[in-house]
Amino acid sequence: MPRIAFLFPGQGAQTVGMAQALCASLPAAARLFDRAATILGYDLLQICRDGPAEKLNATDISQPAIFVASLAALEQLRASEPTVEDDVVATAGLSLGEYTALTFAGALTFDDGLRLVQARGQAMQQAAQAVPSGMVSVLGIDRAEVEALVAQARGSDTLEIANLLCPGNTVVSGMLAALERFEQLCLRHGAIRTVRLAVAGAFHTSLMKPADEKLAAVLANIPLQAPRVPVWSNVDAQPHTDPHEIRQLLVRQVLAPVRWEETLRGLLAARIERFYEIGPGRVLAGLLKRIDRQADLRNIPAL
Repeated sequence: MPRIAFLFPGQGAQTVGMAQALCASLPAAARLFDRAATILGYDLLQICRDGPAEKLNATDISQPAIFVASLAALEQLRASEPTVEDDVVATAGLSLGEYTALTFAGALTFDDGLRLVQARGQAMQQAAQAVPSGMVSVLGIDRAEVEALVAQARGSDTLEIANLLCPGNTVVSGMLAALERFEQLCLRHGAIRTVRLAVAGAFHTSLMKPADEKLAAVLANIPLQAPRVPVWSNVDAQPHTDPHEIRQLLVRQVLAPVRWEETLRGLLAARIERFYEIGPGRVLAGLLKRIDRQADLRNIPAL
């Protein structure tokens, strides 16, 4: 049997209507959303189903929504391929998706994982509201040139590389005025295009202070178990099984760049033969194919 890795998406993958059909057809998925409503104190499925998009896209809503929808999609995979988890040897998630990966791997219970994600989303939303900021994906420029353009556009504002996704796809976060200068420079220097992301602020930068401290305070009261398979961290692009290390990395992740390209290359070097992207969207599939066109990837959507 192939060596399998499960991949879970991050914020930005949400769409109005997600998980509606899944919950209508699969009782295990519906039970997750029922439990989520109890923990969160509001009807998460109703927001996923009906929106509006502005509400679903808010950080404190979208993070729990993607977390629960991804685990609901996992229940669909378990129903259709009951033995597939036997061959999973690693898991990873993009930013928020790392919490989904940890929950799948048994390091967190569903309840604790959702409480953590709720606290993380609220803390990041508060930090985003403190300073007008955002994120932009730049396509078609290599990392070294992006770094040079960030330095040129920054001025006295905060502007930092936030996500290293795949060759020619880097996300930069920062204050809005600096982002606008950066976008103009990118287009003048040969970028294919720049895309503003549907997020509330400059995630994975120093502008997220003190969200990391608030998350650390919540994490201190959440039990973490050793995951049954290694979970690859966004911070260092390495597999981890030690709960103490994982706890520290989750706090650092709020401010640190997401090293997703290195994570995927590490998984490929570890002889992963099949990947499953589990949850809303197909972003992770596209990123993997930019690194290895021949990679065996299967999408388990949260429809």
